[in-house]
Amino acid sequence: MSTIKAMPRPADIIVVGAGIVGCAIASELARRGAAVRIVEERAAGMGATQAAAGILAPHIEITSPAPFLDLAVRSLNLFDDFIARTEADSGIAVLYRRTGTLQVATTDEGMRELRNAAARLEAQRVVVSLLDAETVFAEEPHLSHDIVGGLVVPSHGFVAAGDLVRALAGAAKRHGAQVIESSRVLRIVFANDDCIVETDRGPLAGSAVVLAAGSWSGHIEIAGLPARTPVRPIRGQLLRLAWKGPMVRRVVWSERCYLVPWDDGTLLVGATVEDAGFDERTTAAGVRDLLEAACEIAPGTWTAGFIDARAGLRPASADLLPIIGASRVFPNLMYATAHYRNGVLLAPVTAAIVADAMLDKRLDPALGGVSPQRFGDL
Repeated sequence: MSTIKAMPRPADIIVVGAGIVGCAIASELARRGAAVRIVEERAAGMGATQAAAGILAPHIEITSPAPFLDLAVRSLNLFDDFIARTEADSGIAVLYRRTGTLQVATTDEGMRELRNAAARLEAQRVVVSLLDAETVFAEEPHLSHDIVGGLVVPSHGFVAAGDLVRALAGAAKRHGAQVIESSRVLRIVFANDDCIVETDRGPLAGSAVVLAAGSWSGHIEIAGLPARTPVRPIRGQLLRLAWKGPMVRRVVWSERCYLVPWDDGTLLVGATVEDAGFDERTTAAGVRDLLEAACEIAPGTWTAGFIDARAGLRPASADLLPIIGASRVFPNLMYATAHYRNGVLLAPVTAAIVADAMLDKRLDPALGGVSPQRFGDL
């Protein structure tokens, strides 16, 4: 790791945004001794996080750019300790399972793609299992007989995002952090080594700011910067169903949807990918499409009870990579946004990298691929 010379050790850090990423960062900073305040327009975790399935499956996205894959695999490897520490620090139990993922194919072409993915993963020494149709049904008898095969990655899993964000916020508070809810951030102003975060409830003064406001990061004016943070919202709709009887054993992933089985009989079905601006509504079309996609691979979905539908706005950059790192113009401004569909998965590694940079002046080499500087003078 190289050294950041420009960023002093902050005495008071303001984290803008209390989604999964903001709460993970706040918890880590507070755990390491920083004075932290988290500012959020809603309640903690009620943005994109409340509609997140919490899937931890970086190897499914084997064709993604290297900067994402490297961070995602690192973050998955941090999760066991991350969850254990967060539960211990907060006193809140978090539903977390490493039961693997089953990616299924319904066509010969889809099966060829799974074989290619298996070969690439095995070359990287990732443990995988290719299953024929008979073995798929033996493993998961509730799946459709249209499935011709599947790929299991045992190291994958899922976490209940709502549980986790509550635990992270609780852990941050136990380490002395203050959570300020129902407060909308309007502008951030830097002067010398200090910063002012202007909100609709008055200003907050600190020595450094972490911008972790997800899709709303670009709505916040940063005085002295000509451009807003280049993040756009992508709506994702998620269904929660009540399943009776034995359920699928692990996360199931098809070309059109995924299924996430919870211990209490809840089955998550997600997720749509919609460029709908800041429209956070669930829609009839979204619910229909997800139900049809789920029933294609698990016909019993038709008889499941309907709990609710949720929508979240996933923050996406132009290249679909996160924006993490210090501002070139204001070194005491740290970006941690644009995690798109992988905020939950990337939360542990993002928190560690941000805390290393802000508190210990260590710049992780991985930041080279996700730095805000790729978009100019942010």
